[in-house]
Amino acid sequence: MDMRPLHHFLSLADTLHFGRASEACHVSASTLSRSIRQLEEQLGVALFDRDNRHVALTAQGKRFQNYAREALEQWESIRLSMQSDAQRLSGEISIYCSVTASYSFLYSLLSDFRQRHSGIELKLHTGDPASAMQRVLSGDEDMAITSRPRHLPDALAFKSLTRSALVFIAPHTSQTWVPATPQTPVQEQWQDVPMILSESGLSRELANTWFKALGVTPTIYAQVAGHEAIVSMVGLGFGIGVVPRIVLDASPLRDSVRVLSVKPELPYYDVGLCVLNRRLKSPLLDALWQEVEER
Repeated sequence: MDMRPLHHFLSLADTLHFGRASEACHVSASTLSRSIRQLEEQLGVALFDRDNRHVALTAQGKRFQNYAREALEQWESIRLSMQSDAQRLSGEISIYCSVTASYSFLYSLLSDFRQRHSGIELKLHTGDPASAMQRVLSGDEDMAITSRPRHLPDALAFKSLTRSALVFIAPHTSQTWVPATPQTPVQEQWQDVPMILSESGLSRELANTWFKALGVTPTIYAQVAGHEAIVSMVGLGFGIGVVPRIVLDASPLRDSVRVLSVKPELPYYDVGLCVLNRRLKSPLLDALWQEVEER
């Protein structure tokens, strides 16, 4: 079966750019265009609205995007399941995680697995951890290393890798706005403190809950995608930040900040591997999933 047209369609649907999509698929732009046109002729509908400057999915294109993802997943699953047990597993697994997670977990997670399954290609994408779970839910990634949310979606399986404290950090330099007695927080001490927080995600939710319990609306100096940049901005003296301890310990700038002994303490941050439950039918993903020992 020739599944390339579905790959071509999904690449264009993700990038909305013929040049980038053709490069990702290793085909010419004309070949990609012809493949999309043939799909549209077979379906009898337009999958994309396009002109010389813009490409956008039509309503029918968005419906077909879900079908194409599921069809490729099912094809890969049946193809691998029908291989002889004597044959080695082959294919690719995409994993999404933060930069910190890439060097905190991946070596121990993948080193033995790589030796046992050398035919499996591992593709790593890094970015804002707040986006990790949604990327798995949408089918953009096979797996992700991320924090467990307060309410785990039913569609996801999650294995814990470690727990990390969530801490307040302040610059080493003397600043008038740093609370003098963080062990006994009061509204007046925190009312005008410039805060550097994640744009979204679990750490932002927990920080918001902490301030709400104190009866304070935090003064936001900056909202950052990811935690690594928070350490940098706090070290430069722009404000107080909230980061997982594991991020702080791995940061090259950890000596430029100090941890505030804030009471009450923020909840722990549970970091683990997540995957769609239905994707565990894939022998590739199941092989890696079984490799992970939950802690």
